[in-house]
Order: sequence, then C-alpha cells, then structure tokens
Amino acid sequence: MDPQHKPPSQETRTASVIDPSVVAETFRREIREEIAALPEPLFLVGVLAADHGPSYTYAEYTRKACEDVGVRFEIRHATRLSAEAAIRSANEDPGVHGIMVYYPIFGTEQDVYLRDTVDPSKDIEGLHTFWARCLYGNQRFLDEARTKKAILPCTPLAILKLVEAAGFFGEGERPLEGRSVCIFNRSEVVGRPLASMMAHDGAHVTSFDIDGPLLFVPSSSGGTHEAHETMVDRASALRQADIVVTGVPSRSFPHVQAAEIREGCLCINFSTFKNFSDDVQGKAKVFVPRVGPMTVTMAIRNSLRLYKNSHQGG
Repeated sequence: MDPQHKPPSQETRTASVIDPSVVAETFRREIREEIAALPEPLFLVGVLAADHGPSYTYAEYTRKACEDVGVRFEIRHATRLSAEAAIRSANEDPGVHGIMVYYPIFGTEQDVYLRDTVDPSKDIEGLHTFWARCLYGNQRFLDEARTKKAILPCTPLAILKLVEAAGFFGEGERPLEGRSVCIFNRSEVVGRPLASMMAHDGAHVTSFDIDGPLLFVPSSSGGTHEAHETMVDRASALRQADIVVTGVPSRSFPHVQAAEIREGCLCINFSTFKNFSDDVQGKAKVFVPRVGPMTVTMAIRNSLRLYKNSHQGG
C-alpha cells in the first residue's frame, strides 16, 4: 500500500472534548429569560458550614453563576453544630426560594439527616428523601394533571444533559435504549441516582463501588428499573460500555486506560480527581473532563422549577 494513502491510525484520532461551560450557557440563556419574566427575583441561600476547600470554591462559583442569570444568592456561614438551625431559618423564610447546603459537613450519617432537614419545596439540589422516592419510582410529575414537575439531583441531571449534548441520546421515551453504561461511583448523591436515571431511560448500567458491582436495567414491566447482583468485572464492563462515567474521589483509583475502553465511546469524569488516563482521548469519541458548571446550572434550573411549582402551578 502506498504509505501516502494509509488509513488514519488510532493514534492520530483525538476525541472531541466538551467544555461543560459552553453547554451550560445554552441552558442559562433560557433560564435568564424565564427568571426575567417572574413577578419577583429568585432568592437562593447557600449554607456553608464545611471547613473544606472545594466547598468554598463551589459556593463562590454558585454565587457568580446566579448573578450571571439574575438570581440573588447569599452565602450564610455556619458552624457544623449551627448548620441545622441555619437550614431551618431558611426553610421558614418565605423570601427564600431555594436552599443549597455544602457537604461534607460532618462526613457521617448526620449529613443525611441535614439533607432531609431542607424543605423539599426549596431543595434545589434534589437530595431530600422526598425527591429520592420520586426518582427511584420514576415519578416525573407531582400531580395527576402533570403540571408540576419533579426535580432530579443536579449532578446526575447535569451528566445526562452532557450525554445528550455529546450525541449519545436517541429518540422516544427511552433515549438510552440499547446503550451499555459503566459507572465508577455509587454514592447516594450521584452514582446510584445516575444509574437509576439511565436505566429508566433504557440503558443497561454496570455500577462499581468498593462493595463491588451491581447491574441496573430497565424494568421488564416498564416504568422503573431493576437492580441485580452481577459478577461482571471491570475489564468486561469497560470493554462493552458505550458510555463510561467516573467519579472516584481518590488519587489511588486506577485510571481508566485507553486499552480498557471501547473505541468510539463517551467518557465523562465528574470527580475533582483525575480518573482517566490521557490516552483515552485517542480512542474515545467524546471526552468530558469535568461537570461542575453544568451542576450549578441545573441547580438554578431546579430552583426555577420549584418556584413555578409553588407559585404558578406548573
């Protein structure tokens, strides 16, 4: 074969890299218009009690994002032991339309209690047990007339919107029908909700955490999803996956390597730590290195939805 006409090698291929800030801006344009049409400004409160650098960074980023779309945002500082009182104060204030709490605060089950202390009608992160029941039951509306939409946790929702932006969604009620997904993270905040949401949308999801793998699949009876024990290993799950999502908050996590993934897949990292080897960009079709800007945007979008549910009936 003429060397000048050799087919391009795998090494010359470079994945398209999605900047979540660019995708977020497409949503923010719509959010700005809707907020400008409200009868009053949206007022959100962030409760910051964690002595945790990333929490301060995230709070400041939230403030700037809110200002950008015309939302008033106030950071209320508290100690670990006064965080509950700060949350309850915001719950009881009719002028506060949404609440965000920056975790970890205790880093224990007490944080779960604090998440359930937030009034669900003001929980813009979608972390209250009320919203979890809606999510796992695939209940997308709160009323029979289907005018009041349920909200979803903002980071899993952000990831789904990035999957759509990457061109990996199909049509219909189950846009991930036939897709194989591998997720490294099964936290109650991101990983497990994401696996369930993707299974609701038709995907077969292998979820890994320190307790081993689980398989999330669409329910055979329709509507929700099913979770099953599985013996599949990391190598097999990655080899089959159209979409790989990682969120392991540890430097010791073995990076996902190009040799492990399927050519043409989508790779998304939502951890503050690097979870993918650089060489995956030579094999993946699309790479998303971070999710943060979309998470904040989805939280603001949730606040708008909650306001409409409470004040306008839809």
